[in-house]
Amino acid sequence: MRPLFIDCPTFLKELYDEGLAHLVPDLEIVVGDPVGDELVKLCAGRSHILNDHSRFTAEILERCRDLRCIVFLGTGAGSFIDLDAARRLGITVRSYKGYGDRSVAEHAFALMLAAAHRVAEMDREVRAGLFQPKNSVELLGKTVGVIGTGGIGREMIRLCAGIGMKVLAWNRSGVPAELPCEAVPLDELLRRSDVVSLHLGLNEETRGLLSRDKLALLKPGAIFVNTARGAIVDEVALVEALREGRIAHAALDVFAEEPLPADSPLRTLPNTTLTPHAGFMTREASVNLLRMALEILRDELGRA
Repeated sequence: MRPLFIDCPTFLKELYDEGLAHLVPDLEIVVGDPVGDELVKLCAGRSHILNDHSRFTAEILERCRDLRCIVFLGTGAGSFIDLDAARRLGITVRSYKGYGDRSVAEHAFALMLAAAHRVAEMDREVRAGLFQPKNSVELLGKTVGVIGTGGIGREMIRLCAGIGMKVLAWNRSGVPAELPCEAVPLDELLRRSDVVSLHLGLNEETRGLLSRDKLALLKPGAIFVNTARGAIVDEVALVEALREGRIAHAALDVFAEEPLPADSPLRTLPNTTLTPHAGFMTREASVNLLRMALEILRDELGRA
């Protein structure tokens, strides 16, 4: 049977039709959000599928008897697919990164600027009828600490250096020498930085890395930006630091629980700028996302 895109968002279907169909011209596309038995039914007879966001538990994988390859769009396949079960069943799971490095870095950069210049706060007040300019922070000459120097972190370092900021960086496996930054230990980065921007992947080593003790190292008045994963940060401790004014502002695109719960204190704190895990959502990144998935699927089909 034809390869299947099992849960294609509408915007990706449009991109496929507009110029990417030639990569896998016989791809069958289901637009929607199938779950459970519907996933099993759609996979019947299929050896290769694309998966954007559907959850494949061990029980579902065991029922997809013909499935041999899942190409997961982007990173984080383990959050949606039981990888141990897939290995046991002989199902290859392919994922990839790098499709949206620049888009996410630009989003982090925009959040940093918005926090420093209190853009969201003044926007809310103007809409409510208050026309009162607020003091803000000029970033020229300020120190930004970039945690993680993968593709996104590298782009963030270049953007910040480009506007005249002093850039510190820390990475678990070392900081590339060619980047315009100073490599320092994590604790030193937290103590010295006026802005801290987080760009690590989530795994067992990074989960909870920015603990209460680590957040306490931030200098008074620091800005904290996170476009990585919410679970890397102790969110309760972050809220406390914001409430007490020990951190001036948190600009967040990711959260410990998503969507952000209605009762989250982050919603009501005045010194937060919040976006809905949208850093990767540009047309350019979406084209890269789909193109790379189709190229991997094409290669896997060629090996079948």
